[in-house]
Amino acid sequence: MDDVLIVQVKQMIIDSLRIEGMSAVEIETDAPLFGEGLGLDSIDALQLVVGMEKEFGVVIPDAATGSTVFASVRSMARYIGEQQHDEHRPASV
Repeated sequence: MDDVLIVQVKQMIIDSLRIEGMSAVEIETDAPLFGEGLGLDSIDALQLVVGMEKEFGVVIPDAATGSTVFASVRSMARYIGEQQHDEHRPASV
């Protein structure tokens, strides 16, 4: 997985949630985003959905997908990478 994408995801989290006084290096890549870790809530999740769509052109289709994607920064970056890769894959004939 691309380390640059992980840093971009961390920065998107900071920007989308308007977290002041925190830098991307302070967010742990594998820490839970909800509960322990960053301690995000459902309102934050909605802001991240919008941020991901705006920043990366990636849509979270349902709550079940969101639960998996928003487990950590790494899972978000993995999902973004997979979705962007699928967008660029040629359609089969």
